[in-house]
Amino acid sequence: MSVFLYRWGKFAFRRKWIVLPVWALILVVLGGAAATLAKPFQDSFEMPGLPSERATGILEEHMPQMAKAFSLDAVTGQYVIAAPNGTLADEPNMAALDAMVAHLNEMEIVDHAEKVVNPVTATEMMPASQAAAEEQAEAGANLAPGQAPPTPEPNCLDGASSPDFKALCGGAPLNVLNEERPKTVAVLDVKYSMPSFSDVTDADREAAEAVAQQGRNAGLTVELTGAIAQTQPESGQAEMIGIGVALVVMIIAFGAIVAAFVPIVTGIVGVACAGAMILTGTSLTEVPTFTPILASMIGLALSIDYALFIVSRYKHELVVQDSPEEAAGVAVGTAGSAVVFAGLTVMIALLGLSVVGIGFLTMMGIGGAIAAVFAVFAAITLLPALLGALGRFLFKPKLPLVARHDPEDDDSVTNGMRFARLIARVPVLTLIASALVLGALAAPATQLNLGLPGGDSMPEDSSARKAYELQTAGFGEGKNGTLVVAVDLSGTPEDQRDAALTALRDELAGYDDVDYLSVAQPSQDGQAALFQVVPESGPNSAATQDLVEHARDAEAGLKDRFGMEYGITGQTAIYADVNSVLLTSIIPYLAIVAVAAFILLLLVFRSILVPLTAALGFLLSMAATFGVTVLIFQEGAFGLVDDTHPIISFLPIVLIGLVFGLAMDYQVFLVTRMREEYVRGKDPKEAMISGYHHGARVVAAAAVIMISVFGGFMLSPDITSKSMGFALAAGVFFDAFLVRMVLIPSLLALLGKWAWWMPAWLDRILPDIDVEGTKLRELQQRDRDAAVQSEPAGV
Repeated sequence: MSVFLYRWGKFAFRRKWIVLPVWALILVVLGGAAATLAKPFQDSFEMPGLPSERATGILEEHMPQMAKAFSLDAVTGQYVIAAPNGTLADEPNMAALDAMVAHLNEMEIVDHAEKVVNPVTATEMMPASQAAAEEQAEAGANLAPGQAPPTPEPNCLDGASSPDFKALCGGAPLNVLNEERPKTVAVLDVKYSMPSFSDVTDADREAAEAVAQQGRNAGLTVELTGAIAQTQPESGQAEMIGIGVALVVMIIAFGAIVAAFVPIVTGIVGVACAGAMILTGTSLTEVPTFTPILASMIGLALSIDYALFIVSRYKHELVVQDSPEEAAGVAVGTAGSAVVFAGLTVMIALLGLSVVGIGFLTMMGIGGAIAAVFAVFAAITLLPALLGALGRFLFKPKLPLVARHDPEDDDSVTNGMRFARLIARVPVLTLIASALVLGALAAPATQLNLGLPGGDSMPEDSSARKAYELQTAGFGEGKNGTLVVAVDLSGTPEDQRDAALTALRDELAGYDDVDYLSVAQPSQDGQAALFQVVPESGPNSAATQDLVEHARDAEAGLKDRFGMEYGITGQTAIYADVNSVLLTSIIPYLAIVAVAAFILLLLVFRSILVPLTAALGFLLSMAATFGVTVLIFQEGAFGLVDDTHPIISFLPIVLIGLVFGLAMDYQVFLVTRMREEYVRGKDPKEAMISGYHHGARVVAAAAVIMISVFGGFMLSPDITSKSMGFALAAGVFFDAFLVRMVLIPSLLALLGKWAWWMPAWLDRILPDIDVEGTKLRELQQRDRDAAVQSEPAGV
């Protein structure tokens, strides 16, 4: 590996005017493909095999129109409308509603299979008592085609008139159940004609928003939510912050201004190529909206870090090698080898997300892996070409305050060397101290509560968030988490179907978190029924998710009694299913990634204990990261976050995958240099100190850059980006500064020669990939000897 990269590094350095145009061509081609083929990003949290699919199957068989209505793939919009004064049934407000409805029924993008109806009128058509319901059903059976059904007396608009009022009128689009301000908030659901979310254009969104603005102009409060209102994520601010901090860090690290821009260039090129490829991928499959955000996080941070690592080695090799070209070859051969294997661990960790079996998570992992691939290739191909192009101007102008000496010079005593000597003197103390700090920070992780992003997690000034809060104020928070129960009665004798349905409803009504149940709606064939359960708490509440679990557990007993089966679906049920799958997938995912990474690290370090200590340290840093994330974003500690929410359910598994890859990066960067010194014959403690002296500065700089790139995403108004950015920044901080730079050196100092032990039989069968560059130095020595022998003898 080191010899191949050494030769490639020299070639790219020497043939820079070939390599650089090739990269420019790649960037242009990928950018052109993205501009031509890109489609909007779209989120879908559905996955095959979820328990909620049982309900969908029942609906598709017996009530196909309802199945379409509850599909998450449908393009829908929901106008949440409130009356600032009076009620929505008042004449001026009714006129405004009628105008909005008329406008919607005339729009081409609206699906006209079902006519949009004024929510007040729709409420008025609903019976408010069982007797009125039966009377309406009897009258409706005798209607002529196209004739409107009669208004029942009493109806839901009149107010409570019977014990059945809550069940009969709970599903009304007007908040008639609100005791404080009834009839003041309404929900107007609209189905659009676009086949999928990717077909929604900006013009469609503007047309839908124009209807909302029409209502506002008429004096109503109107907020629009749903698929039609979703927009593509904005990015750029966080990346600029990360680039700015990275530039300052690298100016300090290199002591020169020009050199500091080289990793920035490779980072921008790598992220641009990865982003263009992801955009092109939207033409082939659904790509979640968070994928480009995650890819830009990973791509920018890794590209800069890898370039920093190689340029730092190049600066040192300039002093000891015969020429800049030779220095570039050695830097790419040694540091580049570590970069390749560090990048492989990141790719394995991200691609491993596919084992979970959730489409959106798989796509996010693929997007991140694409960014990691371009980060590695830019570091080992584009970077040496840039070094060759800049030549003697690379480390100019030098900054006197930070460029007084080479920090990698063995004769210089740096702060890193001083700290490494301290660790070598008291390794037990530093080991215990770092473990205790990480353990204390991990304690709040036991209170972890997961949820998926919904209206309540949107930015406070967004229309979706305002719609959620408006609906909560009018209907109660549970309205946002309605459960849909589809009952299959085909296996139940006809004379027992009413009793079976009553028993099921009584069972569900007895749970603590249930507010009310709607009346059951039978299918035309009489073999199925549908009703809704409205909980008291919101969709991401632990109580609501427990309600879903308890309701499903009751099926076995009811099936034994009546032969009935049922399924529960709706956004809340699907979210609960996805959360469950994500939680149960963490252990197998960790096992797969850990085994693959262990094999890679075994090849790199040729040691059994070093990969094991790397994994142990990662577990501690992960636990601490979960702890502080829960403390700040879920518990609201220190007042850093005003709007607390459950942790995004896919954050833990994405965090594990990404931070695991980064942790192994730092392990490879720091410990390969320690192994290099040990292989050269130094005592284990001296090798640890020397490797720390050479690698700590680069790892610290890389970690600061990572933290700044990830931390920049905390400025995003989106809670998903904000919490993900914080968790990644915290994970990098704990793993780099507490685990890799304190705990791991302490363990290596304690283990001594045993740290580098490997069974002889295993050492014989493993391929020698030579990350430390032993074969590279042998090749260099042979070339020098051959050059000396070819010189003519002196006269």
